[in-house]
Amino acid sequence: MKPSMAVLSVENLKTHYFTKAGVVKAVDDVSFSVNAGKVLGLVGESGSGKTVTGFSIMGLVDPPGRIVGGRVLLEGHNLLDRSDDAMRRLRGDRIAMIFQDPMMTLNPVLRIDTQMIETVNAHQQVGSAKARELARAALGRVGIPAPDERLTAYPHQLSGGMRQRVAIAIALLNNPRVIVADEPTTALDVTIQAQILYEVQKLARETGTAMIWITHDLSVIAGLADEVCVMYAGRIVESGPTADLLDQPLHPYTAGLIESIPSRNQRGRPLNQIPGMTPSLLRLRPGCAFRDRCAYADAACGKAPAITQPSAARTLRCFHPVSTDVLAH
Repeated sequence: MKPSMAVLSVENLKTHYFTKAGVVKAVDDVSFSVNAGKVLGLVGESGSGKTVTGFSIMGLVDPPGRIVGGRVLLEGHNLLDRSDDAMRRLRGDRIAMIFQDPMMTLNPVLRIDTQMIETVNAHQQVGSAKARELARAALGRVGIPAPDERLTAYPHQLSGGMRQRVAIAIALLNNPRVIVADEPTTALDVTIQAQILYEVQKLARETGTAMIWITHDLSVIAGLADEVCVMYAGRIVESGPTADLLDQPLHPYTAGLIESIPSRNQRGRPLNQIPGMTPSLLRLRPGCAFRDRCAYADAACGKAPAITQPSAARTLRCFHPVSTDVLAH
């Protein structure tokens, strides 16, 4: 993906948490970009740094966390140079976030129409009638039936799936250039999840919005994302086009994630799993963070692997790739 074409480019981002126990490098030298109308999947286990990456892009890192390096370029402008007030004006307008829990977006004591009209009026100088019209249209775009009825409802009167659709509709209200979605379908049943994923992908194509979809679930990414970045211990260890990466993973961690998907396991056999636990970011040893869990690790892994580009569209941070087919091209 060419950074020059990207709506959003993250370059060498570093977000650290300064605790009494020490410095936690939650995001450590992360780079990626996403183009208009495309979906980028950011995948990894809990504690890999993917959510902190999303919060860093949005300017929502709270103390003791602090962005200590890198750039976040939205259409060429570095968001990390913006003041808090300037970022508040951008959020919900040019860049928006969908949270895992829709109640982080929705106020339980206000009707849906009140919340959506306020969101429009915060960034656009339009009357309440026009704002309501935009709100109604946004609900329709995310597949909510009888939008007029939903507008007059309170959040507690809606199902979990419906609340999440409303949260997505609110993120779309001002036609942002970028949406960061932090596991927004994790708590939903499979049928509702599939509907929302389909609608989100269609909306990205139709509106030209670039989307970063943060998840631990590779099966979600398989049908949604155009590109995937796999994170481990605060770093991107592998990236590439979704189909290529899932068909031929290069990093042993990516291969382990794919093999542990239940549908890839034979019935009656124990589930495949990656041995061990994610290391504590407070006590990371020098070298490759995955080496204690990796069957391929040797003495070379005592040094931190640099990022390499085994093919035009792939990046890798590993001394011992699982597949050598990609490397031959």
